Amino acid sequence: MSDANIEESLPPKTCTVEKLVTKESGVQKVIAGTKTAVRRNGRYADPGETLTLHGRNFVVERVYRQTLGELTDEHARQEGFGSVEEYKASILSYHPGMPWLPHMNVWVHEFRATEQ
Repeated sequence: MSDANIEESLPPKTCTVEKLVTKESGVQKVIAGTKTAVRRNGRYADPGETLTLHGRNFVVERVYRQTLGELTDEHARQEGFGSVEEYKASILSYHPGMPWLPHMNVWVHEFRATEQ
């Protein structure tokens, strides 16, 4: 399933929305509006759920599967990076020894700031 597909029936979450963005560098990108999506191996949120970071609320708008091979520079910019290569280098630095496999599926969580 790619980002062109709307979420139909989602499987149970594997984690909680509170753990979606935990690294302070990522939190700052979300607050600044330069990070509007997070990719994870598991599903951390349902559409409509609210993520609160430093007292600011962000609503999860879409949750869908994507392969690493489908990533474009635009997707990397959603993550707060300038290119897929920058995003890939960052992810691999967090997970030493993790292979970057084009067929590997990840869960995409897209969100936006809400009115306070």
